[in-house]
Amino acid sequence: PSSGQITFDGQDIAKTGLSDHRKNHVAFIFQAYNLIDYLTPAENVSLTSKLPPLPILERLGLTKEEARRNVLKLSGGQQQRVAIARALASEAPVILADEPTGNLDEDTAQDITDILKESAHKMNKCVVVVTHSNELAKQADVVFRLRKGELQRD
Repeated sequence: PSSGQITFDGQDIAKTGLSDHRKNHVAFIFQAYNLIDYLTPAENVSLTSKLPPLPILERLGLTKEEARRNVLKLSGGQQQRVAIARALASEAPVILADEPTGNLDEDTAQDITDILKESAHKMNKCVVVVTHSNELAKQADVVFRLRKGELQRD
C-alpha cells in the first residue's frame, strides 16, 4: 500500500506521533538484552516502571540476591529474564521480542517461551516474536513467515 492510516487503540499514530506511540505502547526484548550493564536487575526494571521491581523479577525466577547483583554477573538466561521483566513492568500493551530465545539453552528457552505466552494469554499483551526457530514458531498462536520478500500467514 502507498497510502492509508495506522491506528492503535482508536488513535491515529501519525497524529499522536510515532515516538510517543513507541514510548507509551511498545516494549522491546532484544536478543542482546540491552540491559544497562552498570545497574542491577532491579535498577534496570525500575527504569521502565513505577512499580516495585522485585515481585516481577521473583516471578520470573530471580532471587532477591540476584536482583541486587550487577547484571554482568548473571547468566544469559537470567539476563534475558531481566529484559523480559523490564518489558512486562513497562505496562506497554505490545511487546516486540527479537530472537528472545536465540542465545539460550533448551530448558531456559522453553521457560522464556512460557513466560511470553503467559504474558499474551493472561496479561492481554500483544507479543510479537521474530525468530528463526521452528520450535518457537510452533508454539505461537499465529505465525507469519517472510518468503521471497512477502509476508505470508501460515
